[in-house]
Amino acid sequence: MKSSFTAYVVEQSESEITASFKQMTDKDLPKGDVTIDVAYSSVNYKDGLAVSGEGRIIRDYPMVPGIDLSGTVISSEDPRFYKGQEVIATSYGLGVSHFGGYSEYARVPAEWVVPLPQEMSLLDAMSYGTAGLTAGLSVHALEAHGICPDDGEVLVTGATGGVGSMAVAMLSKRGYQVVASTGKEAASDFLTSLGADRVISREALQDGDNRPLQKQKWAAAVDPVGGASLARILASVKYQGAVAVSGLTGGGDVPTTVFPFILRGVSLFGIDSVECPMPKRSLVWKRLATDLSVSAHFNDTIQVIPLDDIPQALEAILQGKAKGRWVVDCKKA
Repeated sequence: MKSSFTAYVVEQSESEITASFKQMTDKDLPKGDVTIDVAYSSVNYKDGLAVSGEGRIIRDYPMVPGIDLSGTVISSEDPRFYKGQEVIATSYGLGVSHFGGYSEYARVPAEWVVPLPQEMSLLDAMSYGTAGLTAGLSVHALEAHGICPDDGEVLVTGATGGVGSMAVAMLSKRGYQVVASTGKEAASDFLTSLGADRVISREALQDGDNRPLQKQKWAAAVDPVGGASLARILASVKYQGAVAVSGLTGGGDVPTTVFPFILRGVSLFGIDSVECPMPKRSLVWKRLATDLSVSAHFNDTIQVIPLDDIPQALEAILQGKAKGRWVVDCKKA
């Protein structure tokens, strides 16, 4: 481990929240069982909110943001992990209450660490990152509910975002008929290349009146958006269908009724990638390396950026200008 290293640090003063690159030492790292030489992190909407101060994401200052990371164990006080082992850490308190991935080194509790699947590289792991894990958990939930490719079309909202784009590719690989919804007209070719059978506009989901039950269209849906569009989706899901919701970029209020649930037996699954139990977390990471592996679809769309480019990337994702996945090379300035 180097005597000093670079980290991106968010600080709070009486008047403002600022972020800058700083030099740290081993003594600056928080308590934890596993010390990791960080190879990669990724750029997520939550990281953008954390640095901007919006949403009150960060609980303690100063904080190193970055809600996920992959790297190599330097040392471990837990016998489950050993020096030289490649690992993943996502969610829990990373970048929120515990120093995260935007640093050359990290120290985390052993309970947060997942061994890197044999079929996956450290770069692959962060090309998925928290977004890929969330998409994988969403697909896993729908399949566990019994949704099958023969049941009909599966809708994916926010389809050009991290969760949405990954979900489109995963569902397509599993043989589903995927309908991708987006507010970006120019993204049709991109979504088709991921496996979408049809691409519809965000506005198309708003067509019609506000009746709590609409014509049955979707066998299921993956929704990282939430808000009013979720209410429209629920009203159009087929009998015994399901929706996996994981985001609130469309707002936290869902103006719906109990009718889709009690008259059509629709199920709504909340996808929590933050406190997801380790057995399920490990299982889905294994699936991301095998039957849900879609990293090849994103080879041309993944942008690997140096640590120095984090401020611009976070600003872009907050402005809705990000497409696909941005991976941070934590060893490249």
